[in-house]
Amino acid sequence: MTYAITQTCCNDATCVAVCPVNCIHPTPEERAFGSTEMLHIDPRACIDCGACADACPVDAIFPVDSLSAGQREYADINAAYYEGAEPLAAEVDGPNFHAWGEPVFERSLPSDFGPLRVAVVGTGPAGMYAAQDLLLHTAAEVTLIDRLPVAGGLVRYGVAPDHPATKKVGDTFSRFHSHPRVRMHLGIEVGRDVTAEELSAHHDAVVYAVGASTDRRLGVPGEDKPGCLSATAFVAWYNAHPEAVAQGVDLSAERVVVVGNGNVALDVARILVADPEALAATDIAAHALDALRASRVREVVVLGRRGPEDAAYTRSELLALKHAPGVELVVDDHDPRTAAAIDAAGAGDRAGVLKGLARVRTDAASPTVGERRIVLRFHSEVGEIRGDGVRSVRVTDGGGEGGGTADLAAGLLLRAIGYRGIPVPGLPFDEASGTVPHEGGRVAGVPGSYVVGWIKRGPSGGIGANRTCAAETVGTLLADAVAGELPAPTGDAKAFRRLARQRNRRVVDARGLAAIDRAERDRGRRDGRPRVKLATVEELVATARSGRLLRLTR
Repeated sequence: MTYAITQTCCNDATCVAVCPVNCIHPTPEERAFGSTEMLHIDPRACIDCGACADACPVDAIFPVDSLSAGQREYADINAAYYEGAEPLAAEVDGPNFHAWGEPVFERSLPSDFGPLRVAVVGTGPAGMYAAQDLLLHTAAEVTLIDRLPVAGGLVRYGVAPDHPATKKVGDTFSRFHSHPRVRMHLGIEVGRDVTAEELSAHHDAVVYAVGASTDRRLGVPGEDKPGCLSATAFVAWYNAHPEAVAQGVDLSAERVVVVGNGNVALDVARILVADPEALAATDIAAHALDALRASRVREVVVLGRRGPEDAAYTRSELLALKHAPGVELVVDDHDPRTAAAIDAAGAGDRAGVLKGLARVRTDAASPTVGERRIVLRFHSEVGEIRGDGVRSVRVTDGGGEGGGTADLAAGLLLRAIGYRGIPVPGLPFDEASGTVPHEGGRVAGVPGSYVVGWIKRGPSGGIGANRTCAAETVGTLLADAVAGELPAPTGDAKAFRRLARQRNRRVVDARGLAAIDRAERDRGRRDGRPRVKLATVEELVATARSGRLLRLTR
């Protein structure tokens, strides 16, 4: 029986590397890699060895005959990817059952290549993929730096709590936190505690993996009113980000409007109408769980400026939403172009996933009585947020027979129209793209400085896309080192440690991080949850200190 890749695929291609028969595509060497929503297993070639499932960091791969009812569509999705494609020919005169391309060795290090000292700023997936590459393939010493007193970045504070399998990629990264060639300085912010120049002076190279930490704005009247929030802030709130306001989201209205139709928009819509008791088995923030238990929200209207054929969410996320228990997913058919696009869509198209869903006309005044539901409303733009706080959202329809405006009664608006990077003090910045200008990851005009992740390429691609992004940046860094183009540091690791602690007495190291992890898991065990996160900087630092001192006195 063949295996199939399912909804939580992270696209990091670890499975490709271990497949003995080359049946998982697209591979990182193929042009389609990075543009497809997920990887696919060829059922004609799979030999049922299970190596891919063992290697998958996010538990996305299962035997087809073990797929649950909500996952069975993925067997067809995997197979459909190969429809019309010729099966790879076997090597008749060789031992392999599949044809393989010529081996490629993109890096070549001299035999006397010495260890580098590299700082990685940011401990999310991009930074950790870069650190992993350096630690596994060179003798580099890595300094991990994060402005927060805890590691994890997007995995800890961006992944929805009801996606625990996706969070498992964090286990892959956490094994490097205590690596003998790693030094960790959490709670240090470049530009506040140390400068980029000071960081470079103590390391051969610095890799910035600082992500895209702010959001894009709508630019409409009323956007700054209470009750109009960014999805970035809402996600941080329910994930216990220490910079989020613990009690700052009002869920007293029956309807919420979410602007945007990417995966983040679907995430926040799903969390808003999810069963709080199901969320109680996750690592959702305690304050968010309490608020959702008291929530009156019954309907979330997700607005998309364009049609369903151009939606930014992935088919896999939409499929998962269709099977969300206790939640009705419907399509607003106010514009005839929406129904036409869905009816004309093929099985492999995003719009095709919407076939079979009920089509409704949203009552502007109030949600429809019944079970909790999510309404996908396409060809709609926000024109104004009205009332004291948010009382209604004026929606401008995108034309068609139903063109015009509608005032949707709502008590909360979340904008989920994209993330944006912010300048890194000491580095150049492109305001138009929200990224740091670079060449293959090398920061323009700043020798020894590199970028990876969203601050490098913009807010595109999921967790796994950072693996190939990091490989490019690390490859550029090593090529510069071999060519003798890295500036020589003037300080060593001990000097940097002294500098960091002089500037910030609350720095958390690897032992402190381990104490935080133990404390959160202990709190979770008491409540029957995987962990209960510490939600403030003060709690995190105090726990790191107390746990570290306890270990030192034993």
